[in-house]
Amino acid sequence: MDISSVLQGGYQHPLSRSWQARRSLTKGMLMYPIFITDDPDAYVDIPTLPGQARWGVNRLEGFIGPLVKKGLKSVILFGVPLNCEKDGSGTPADDPNGPVILAIMKLRSLYPDLYIATDVCLCEYTSHGHCGILHADGTINSEPSAARIAEVALSYAKAGAHCVAPSDMMDGRIKAIKRALIDGGFGNKCTLMSYSAKFASALYGPFRDAAGSAPSFGDRKCYQLPPTAKGLARRAIQRDMAEGADIIMVKPALPYLDIIADAAALAPDHPLACYQVSGEYAMVVAGARAGVYDLRTMAFETTESMIRAGCTLILSYFTPQFLDWLDE
Repeated sequence: MDISSVLQGGYQHPLSRSWQARRSLTKGMLMYPIFITDDPDAYVDIPTLPGQARWGVNRLEGFIGPLVKKGLKSVILFGVPLNCEKDGSGTPADDPNGPVILAIMKLRSLYPDLYIATDVCLCEYTSHGHCGILHADGTINSEPSAARIAEVALSYAKAGAHCVAPSDMMDGRIKAIKRALIDGGFGNKCTLMSYSAKFASALYGPFRDAAGSAPSFGDRKCYQLPPTAKGLARRAIQRDMAEGADIIMVKPALPYLDIIADAAALAPDHPLACYQVSGEYAMVVAGARAGVYDLRTMAFETTESMIRAGCTLILSYFTPQFLDWLDE
């Protein structure tokens, strides 16, 4: 056998196998998505998203406190308004008494070192369930949509969010948010994480159950990216970098590892996030329950594939389990 053919000597031990990774999963790389509803005492299981729930603000301390003690570093908040009056411009999105702003302030007071990101979108708050403001014919009106998203982002920053993360995929919203943050005095105080390459995926079903955000008509294919659109994803990433995004994100993760790798090449000096979305998480859990594989093993395998592709931050519903698994 040729000397150059022998590779196994380099990974014959568990420790030397770990050295083969360019980057290893740590607790600081995980951001936990949390659903906040406007019933302050709520705890509601989400059947399609096993182990996840909608939380009221008054329940957050009992839920988040033990996770912080285990090493939870960051969360991203999604509002689930069930008792507000929705309208065409998503007025409840930045209601100072709404669930997201109340949760930001609560978590900042309870856990000063916890990094708090907020999803910024209108779909949960609009009467039509779309992510922007519409023309009379039901199509997206981009400029007022971006302006409204920027208003909401600035409100979250003022409430104390460390990071605002627009998921709406409206054209021009990164520039509009960055301008609003700068003009509002938060340009150097609040991170802007862009859902730059967000695809129109079949994997969002459990999330829409959790957030109550399904559109009342049509779909979101005219603003979320087509799954086959590699070139559009690259252009969107480059656009958002130019418009001032501090972090680039790809969503979903596992079916789009090639896009994550492209993003890592296009934005080598930016942190790169991915979102292991609700359907991905639910599939992994379902497979484990069916005996196809061990849950822990597959959770690590899928997550490590995202790190291998170039991610430095992963939004994951597995975060609570990883806080335990990474200590083992």
